[in-house]
Amino acid sequence: MKTILISGASKGFGRAWTEAFLAKGYKVAATARNIDALADLKAQYGDFILPLKLDVNNRAESFAVVEKVQQHFGSIDILINNAGYALNGAVEEASEQEARAQFETNFFGTLWLTQAVLPTMRKQQSGHIIQVSSILGITTLPVLGLYNASKFAVEGLTETLASEVKQFGINVTLVEPNGYFTDIWGNGFNSESIPAYDGLKKAIAEGHDPDSFGQINATVPAIIKLVEAETPPLRLFLGKVALPFAKQTYEQKLATWNEWADVSVAAHG
Repeated sequence: MKTILISGASKGFGRAWTEAFLAKGYKVAATARNIDALADLKAQYGDFILPLKLDVNNRAESFAVVEKVQQHFGSIDILINNAGYALNGAVEEASEQEARAQFETNFFGTLWLTQAVLPTMRKQQSGHIIQVSSILGITTLPVLGLYNASKFAVEGLTETLASEVKQFGINVTLVEPNGYFTDIWGNGFNSESIPAYDGLKKAIAEGHDPDSFGQINATVPAIIKLVEAETPPLRLFLGKVALPFAKQTYEQKLATWNEWADVSVAAHG
C-alpha cells in the first residue's frame, strides 16, 4: 500500500482522514504540533502509523521530517498539506505579527513540505501532492482577509507547481472545502477589534446559515477517491456550497472584465 504524509493530523480534516487511511491499510506519517493526540491511533495501528512532531513554519524541521519518513517507510507516495488556521478580523485590524504568522503557517508551511518531498517524488517519477486550500482561495468573505490572501497564494503556488512537475509523473491537487464544522473558525485567532467594523461583523453573524457548513466525516469518501484516482484533478471542491459560490464569483468577474474590455484593449498600445 502507498505511504501518505499528512500535516495537521491531530484534529479536524487531518484526524478524520488519517483514521480513514489507516483503516484502508495505508501507511501514514502523521504530523502535528502535539503528537500525544495520535497516541490512540499508534496503539491501534502500530507500525502502520508514524507520528511525528512538526511545526510547519520551520523549514529545516519539514525537511528533517521527510527524511525520517523515507527512512521508516522507504517512500512517500502522497503528501497532504493540511496544517493551517484562520485569522479572524478585518484587513485593517490585522497586526504585522498576525499577518506574518498567518502566511508562515498557511503558505510557507505548505511550501516547505512541498519542497521537501519533491526530490523523493522526482526520483520515484511518481507522487501526488494534495494542498488543502479553501473556497476562500478563489473567492472571498469579509473579515477573513488575511486567511483569504494566504489561500489565494496557495492556489497560485500550486497551479504553477502542477505545470512544473507533471514532467516527473507527479500529480498535484488543490482541495477546496467550503465551510465545515471544525475548530478553525473558533480557534481564538482574532485581531484586536476596531469598532468601525462591528456592524459588518454583526450582520455576518446574523446571516450565518448552519446548513452552509458541512460535516467533516462526509469528506472521507471523497478523499479516499482522490488518493486512489489514477488521474486526479487539479481542483476538487468539498461541500455543496463551494461550486455555486465560485460560479457566482466568476460570473461577476467576467461581467466586469467584459464591461471594461475596450479600455483594457486600448491600454495595450
